[in-house]
Amino acid sequence: MEPKPKDLNDFLESSVLLEEAQYQEGFRDGCNDGLVSGKEEGREVGLKMGFQVGEELGFYRGCVDVLNSVIQIDPSAFSSRVRKNIEQLGALVNGYPLLEPENERVQEIMENMRLKFRVVSANLGVRLEHEGYRSSSGKEVEDL
Repeated sequence: MEPKPKDLNDFLESSVLLEEAQYQEGFRDGCNDGLVSGKEEGREVGLKMGFQVGEELGFYRGCVDVLNSVIQIDPSAFSSRVRKNIEQLGALVNGYPLLEPENERVQEIMENMRLKFRVVSANLGVRLEHEGYRSSSGKEVEDL
């Protein structure tokens, strides 16, 4: 006996509804699992990046402190131009928004700091470089 057309439609409709319900349940489960693993991964990446930024800022702060100590001992140790660049580097380090991790300018500020550090290093005739950050080429320093 052939099923009635209405029975066939009911069967197809219930199959489609079941498939849609399973799809929605799988989607919800996937989103929930993704949120958990995404938060864990985000935390790990954030800790790593925060440590690297702190390490680099500490390196620049230490260099500025040493150079300022030299200036205090012998104010004529560096030219006024070099002293001005050291002062500007110190201002960049002090102005870094440590307590504003979502500040959109952090990358720009860090790049300015790296550039100013290269300027100071080149003016002093030394080749200092933060170990965690490698410049792409020595050409940038030579161009200054």
